[in-house]
Amino acid sequence: MAELTIGLVLPDVLGTYGDDGNALVLRQRARMRGIDAEIHRITLGDAVPEGLDVYTVGGGEDVAQILAAEHLIADGGMTRSVNAGRPVLAICAGLQVFGRSFRASDRMVDGLGLIDATTSSLQTRMIGELKSVPAKQGMRAAGMEELTEPLTEPLTGFANHQGATILGPDARPLGHVTHGTGNTDAHGALTAGLTPETAKVEVYHEGAVQGSIIATYMHGPVLARNPQLADLLLAKATGVALADLPPMTGVFAEQLVGEVATLRAERMRA
Repeated sequence: MAELTIGLVLPDVLGTYGDDGNALVLRQRARMRGIDAEIHRITLGDAVPEGLDVYTVGGGEDVAQILAAEHLIADGGMTRSVNAGRPVLAICAGLQVFGRSFRASDRMVDGLGLIDATTSSLQTRMIGELKSVPAKQGMRAAGMEELTEPLTEPLTGFANHQGATILGPDARPLGHVTHGTGNTDAHGALTAGLTPETAKVEVYHEGAVQGSIIATYMHGPVLARNPQLADLLLAKATGVALADLPPMTGVFAEQLVGEVATLRAERMRA
């Protein structure tokens, strides 16, 4: 691939928590592999180009979410890109906007319907460190695309959300929570009408995976804290297996790997 094109989707409204950094991480890790990578900023009112290699979507507040959903639904480019199999990373509000519906400004709002998920409200806002292990059980049995099957390392991030997200049968979690609060709490799960048995399972779900979309509530930015996840997106965008992704080279590559490892270890301890 001569050039990797990275779509930074609506950073003007979904850029509250520094999630623009995910696009920067992808660009840098690509360039250190000899790939000429560029970021394409797509702001509110712009059409979403359908031919980019990978897309990142960040977090935002209620009004921003509503504006983002309305624009992306009306434009249709994001939906066509997903239907074409382009990989997408959606963070927090991005997860909710890509779902079937979400609660914002005291009302339910239609999402893009690209993730089989609905979002109401948590009883207590989740603010703090979050850790999970990659969810793999039942992928083949459910007949789902094994997009995140190569992930082997724990996932970590910082969560700050009020949403209680429940996954439907067409989506599966990105991870199983080992610390913190994931997509929902017991109140949110029971309010959604789940049985107590199902609610016990749902509270350990974090994020969502469906088709070419990876979604999570983890900020950080998440790709800076989880290099294996960043490289999985790069591999998908360049059409190779994660194991076949070329190593990073250059005078700063070793330093970068060391600094990321230090950050990751620090956040894991936290």
